[in-house]
Amino acid sequence: MNSDTTSPFPTSGEAGGSGFNGGSNETVRRYAQKVHDAVDMLEQKLGSSSDKVMGMQEEYGEMARDQVRANPLAAVGIAFAAGYLFAKIFR
Repeated sequence: MNSDTTSPFPTSGEAGGSGFNGGSNETVRRYAQKVHDAVDMLEQKLGSSSDKVMGMQEEYGEMARDQVRANPLAAVGIAFAAGYLFAKIFR
């Protein structure tokens, strides 16, 4: 068997400043910070957008409930017609 235990990948002690880790740590940190900032900004935008969507869902849900309470027979008729159309389409 092969008893060679050397790694094909340089370590920080072996690189001597010109290998994989040498001199690029600061660059990696800068890119990581930029990516982190971008993710934070995206998270803030998505958070505010999801709040808007949830507000609209609650508003339209309440409007639909009011319509059903005001016209229950019409709501049942519309639900029946929609179910009939879906059954015909997906058969």
